[in-house]
Amino acid sequence: MAIRSTVALSSRDDLALAYTPGVARVCEAIAEEPALAREYTWVGHTVAVVTDGSAVLGLGNIGPRAALPVMEGKAVLFKQFGGVNAVPICLDTQDPDEIVRTVTALAPSFGGINLEDISAPRCFEIERRLDETLPIPVFHDDQHGTAIVVLAALTNAAALLGRKLGDLRIVVSGAGAAGVAVTRMLLAGGAGDVTVVDSRGVIHAGRDDLNSEKRSLVDVTNPRGVSGGIADALQGADVLIGVSGGTIDESALAGMTPGGAIFALANPHPEVDPAVAGRYASVVATGRSDYPNQINNVLAFPGVFRGALDAGASTITDAMKIAAARAIANVVADSVTPDAIVPSPLDPRVAPAVAAAVAEAAQGQPEAVLRPAVAVAEAA
Repeated sequence: MAIRSTVALSSRDDLALAYTPGVARVCEAIAEEPALAREYTWVGHTVAVVTDGSAVLGLGNIGPRAALPVMEGKAVLFKQFGGVNAVPICLDTQDPDEIVRTVTALAPSFGGINLEDISAPRCFEIERRLDETLPIPVFHDDQHGTAIVVLAALTNAAALLGRKLGDLRIVVSGAGAAGVAVTRMLLAGGAGDVTVVDSRGVIHAGRDDLNSEKRSLVDVTNPRGVSGGIADALQGADVLIGVSGGTIDESALAGMTPGGAIFALANPHPEVDPAVAGRYASVVATGRSDYPNQINNVLAFPGVFRGALDAGASTITDAMKIAAARAIANVVADSVTPDAIVPSPLDPRVAPAVAAAVAEAAQGQPEAVLRPAVAVAEAA
């Protein structure tokens, strides 16, 4: 990674414009009208990629320094696919209050905040508080990026299977950051029957060991009142979405309705081996690049932020996320096969399509309208 100027500094006049005395005029203009920072600085096309190193890939709580290569890689993807500048910021604290304070204090330098690899359930609180405080988009990619691509993939899988999303019985294995977000995104996108399973079994009203995020799912999931474990949940299910990092026994898959879909997304080891999944489902997806149908967040986040920044959005709403999912699905809607329900992460059509859809959705929502930049300084 590197940072470079977009204009040449080849003369004394150039230097006088880029730094003193010329830069003072820009400072004065922004001091008088803070919103001009979007036009006169990099704020309008730059995001911070922020982590505390507590839940990095499949590596776990490895801390901020060891997490830096992942954040740098994320920044490179932002630039390559969305034309968005991104700066990796690894915080040496895992205290939610301190993270919120620090990111709020840093926010005037950026047009958006991409939270990354922060463990659940802290990630829910941190994102919520920052989104309420800051006048710029805040997006926890482990939650919403995954959810957007899953919705896109399942939309095309349902069409391929000749089914409607609302008619599918869906089981989500895992109730961490990705599991909760995937569940909520599927419901917002039109799914009607979603059952969530965590390490202790099906989430239902009779359990007294649920945190607040899991408790919030009770009223909107498990409409058939299933209890027990993953095998019980999968009886008659059409779709299994694994975001748990665990392993699901083949015997549990036998209860699924034949001809459905299995998305085993844990990395590097899927919850169900793809070869085994193929015995029980017509469509199989993973999070890996060496199998067909990779559910990869890079299909979502560059375009989501590009669109939000282009629209001057202050937040990323459910409607913007659903628009992103539909845009991803539509890129390959006319050529869907069991081995290609989503575009390749390298498909150059994806990010522009997502950006356009997100920007259009933002412009149609009053709650996504840009809030005054001065609010950032006041919040800090």
